[in-house]
Amino acid sequence: MMSGKYTTIDSQKVSGSVPAVPDSGHFTVKLSESNLQPYPPSDARGKISSGSQPPRDADVTFSKSRLGSDEPPQGGWFQMFSIASYKPYFDVDTSDVVERIKDSLFPLRGTFNEKTASNPDLYGPFWICTTLIFVAASIGTFVTYIAHKLKNKEWNYDINLVTWSAGLFYGYIIIVPLGLYVILKYFSVPSGLAQLLCLYGYSLFVFIPALCLSVVPLEIFRWVVAGVAGFMSATFVALNLRAHIKSAGERWFFIVAAIFLLQLALGVALKLSLFTVAV
Repeated sequence: MMSGKYTTIDSQKVSGSVPAVPDSGHFTVKLSESNLQPYPPSDARGKISSGSQPPRDADVTFSKSRLGSDEPPQGGWFQMFSIASYKPYFDVDTSDVVERIKDSLFPLRGTFNEKTASNPDLYGPFWICTTLIFVAASIGTFVTYIAHKLKNKEWNYDINLVTWSAGLFYGYIIIVPLGLYVILKYFSVPSGLAQLLCLYGYSLFVFIPALCLSVVPLEIFRWVVAGVAGFMSATFVALNLRAHIKSAGERWFFIVAAIFLLQLALGVALKLSLFTVAV
């Protein structure tokens, strides 16, 4: 038929002009690699970065040196109101604190100032004073309780022991080093306030075991304990400051003697205020 013939001719024409494409079952697509980039990009910024490195804008406060700070340095008295200025004085670990406590229990060495000259801390003194407050209040309360019970007397808790102990220890560790700092500056003696606070703070540690031993209900024993603790604490402070105060001239002996007697008086004050029980 004409239509079939035309179709056959047309098919032949098409077959002759367009070669047959073999069916391989798949095809390949080539894409240009010029626009492909690895993820994440190598020059990434912000909180996501390549590799295992920490983010570039992460808080690296604790990875800096002791003297490092995230804030611009401030001058003059404004440093007192900056938290960053106090961070180096709390950058100690347990081994440092334990070693300094051991030095305070061997006062005749007189090497505490040399060991802590480069890194005096306020962490140890703070916790020593805080521990002393609660130990003094609790032991003093226990002593008065036992004394009243032994004589079948009525006993009432005295809250003033806590407030009095806090005022005594915190006041002593701040006022005495500050006053000594002013005196040494007057005599042109090289000294640092942080170093004096550190020295006086650790000098109070010996009173913690002394207060615990004062539970024994013997008046003479309590006096001996208070005297020994006061003598050890006073010797520790005086010997560590003697080498520095000698540069004050001929008056150095009187300054060291005053420091020794003031520290010894602290032990007497503890005995009279906390362990003199009147029933």
